[in-house]
Amino acid sequence: MTVTIFLIRLLILCVIFVNGWTDAPNAIATAVGSGAMKFRHAAALAAVCNFAGAALACLLFPAVSATVSSLVTFSHRQGALTALCAALLAIVAWAVAAWRFGLPTSESHALLAGLSGAALALGGDSAALNRGPWLYTLAGLALSLPAGALAARACRNWLGRHICNARAWQRRAAGAMATLHGVQDGQKFMALMLMADDLGQSEPSPALPLLLLTAGIMAAGTALGGRPIVEKVGSRLAALTPGEGLAADLGAGLVLALCSALGLPVSTTHAKVAAVCGAGRHPDLRTAGEIAGAWLLTFPCCAALAFLFTRLMTG
Repeated sequence: MTVTIFLIRLLILCVIFVNGWTDAPNAIATAVGSGAMKFRHAAALAAVCNFAGAALACLLFPAVSATVSSLVTFSHRQGALTALCAALLAIVAWAVAAWRFGLPTSESHALLAGLSGAALALGGDSAALNRGPWLYTLAGLALSLPAGALAARACRNWLGRHICNARAWQRRAAGAMATLHGVQDGQKFMALMLMADDLGQSEPSPALPLLLLTAGIMAAGTALGGRPIVEKVGSRLAALTPGEGLAADLGAGLVLALCSALGLPVSTTHAKVAAVCGAGRHPDLRTAGEIAGAWLLTFPCCAALAFLFTRLMTG
């Protein structure tokens, strides 16, 4: 294994860890915010369920991994390695900065932006964005917002007539959300691992160890809890009763499950925040504006960082 491939794999593991740290907390935010679970218990549950989801991801829903792998076509191996390295650095830098301010960002969104910015820095002769998969992924990220809100609102209306013990059901729903987060993001990072193998022209790593490594690193990041993000999404974005929190979890879970089956890479953050706004009765517009602002900045900032890092590495 060359030093470059080792560095890329290390960066992928860093992105997986940061994803568990900054993205997975969205899965448990409503359970904590509504009082259905204590923070530490919810974080432990999310870690276990993220591990299970990521470990099963490529066995149950392999189409998401295929979509991510086809986003960019590289013409030169060395340029491709540099671009991938730059994209990963951009994702880690952006995610840590967002966590510092308690803003829930999407590593899926950042991944699309980072790969795009790095490919543009290499130029048309060395890398090309594949329009079909790129637009397919972008559509999934955009559609998850209205879909999450509408699904959560529908679930809230239905639950008001059919569910009595919402608190107990919400604990189960939080576990399901964390599992679906692992399914979605586990595939994305497995795609990066396989891409690194292909670019390194080395023997493909056995699938099972890669799956378990991806799942374990994600679970370790999730165990940290991401408390600032949990508080912002679960408590400050909207005041939720256990029933409304359950509706948000079910609505976001339905979106993630459907998109995983269709091979659409989507964001747990986008789906969950939209679901909280759909299920909650009086969302805090200031908090929603802060989150939306972070989302709007994610693509240009990550793309610009990846572009800059690529130019620096190839300069």
